[in-house]
Amino acid sequence: MAGVQRLNHAVLYVSDAQLSAQFYVRNLGFSVAHEMGERAVFLRADQSPNDHDLGLFSVGSGQAQRGVGLYHLAWQVDTIDELVERRNLLFAAGALVGESDHGVSKSLYARDPDGIEFEVIWAAPKSEWANVEVGVFPLDLDGEVSRWAATPTIKEINL
Repeated sequence: MAGVQRLNHAVLYVSDAQLSAQFYVRNLGFSVAHEMGERAVFLRADQSPNDHDLGLFSVGSGQAQRGVGLYHLAWQVDTIDELVERRNLLFAAGALVGESDHGVSKSLYARDPDGIEFEVIWAAPKSEWANVEVGVFPLDLDGEVSRWAATPTIKEINL
């Protein structure tokens, strides 16, 4: 019996689904797949085979609670150049809260309008994974761009 293959979609409770949808469309390049009025918005990632990748359900302001549960979601881009584009957008939106080099991936961390943290990653070529130390290190994005510009990795990893 085969196990699960990949994440199909995620659903978040947010204070305002429309506001959150605008954030994810503007900063991560999602498109609106479906809407249920003010109650819910379903978003699709660029080139995704899924009907939707992210569902946003309005619960009203002041309803968010912290505690045991999801820490963050990670969205992957295909090239390091796309990671730079997302960094610029998230920085301009005041949403960027951190950056890390994990060896096998380069990561940005940001918060949406409700303070829900998410990660945007670019994965290094799979052939490099055995050659790097895995951990949490400072990200030298300029150095990574000079090394990996225009190197796509999503198809390679999803083989």
